[in-house]
Amino acid sequence: MGDQDAFVRLMRSFEAVLYQTAKAFLHSDEDCADAMQETVIRAFRSISGLKEPAYFKTWLIRIHINECKRMLQSRKSYVPLTEGMDPQIDEAGFVRMELREIVDRLDSPLRTVMRLYYYGDLSVKEIAEQLSLPEGTVKSRLHRAREILASLNWDGQEKGALYS
Repeated sequence: MGDQDAFVRLMRSFEAVLYQTAKAFLHSDEDCADAMQETVIRAFRSISGLKEPAYFKTWLIRIHINECKRMLQSRKSYVPLTEGMDPQIDEAGFVRMELREIVDRLDSPLRTVMRLYYYGDLSVKEIAEQLSLPEGTVKSRLHRAREILASLNWDGQEKGALYS
């Protein structure tokens, strides 16, 4: 309805989802911030085209995924998350970081669904809609990624050559 403050509050409520979605595609915090900024601008400019407010989250994430893909195509490459770790991080944080690094080594289709499902907090149905895939494909990719993660030793070494 044109209320800019309401739009800002709405964007802040989806900030974590947008960040995790961007991480699934872009990896670097700077690229994620750029994609989030572009998404907010595009959403603000085109919100009048949203016919059903109940689908706002789906609409916003679709814009965001398209922006992330556009950024990837324009750069033709991306930098995986391999930067140094914070020495102040506690053990639980270290395990989370290590797990994210392992997820980052999965093939792109598996990595994307894992990040959207676990870090982006999207349902299988939402992921299928956002990536234009059948729900069964999303489920099988999640299953395959879980199998790969289960096959790893906790030192991050694979027991078999299952991922790149």
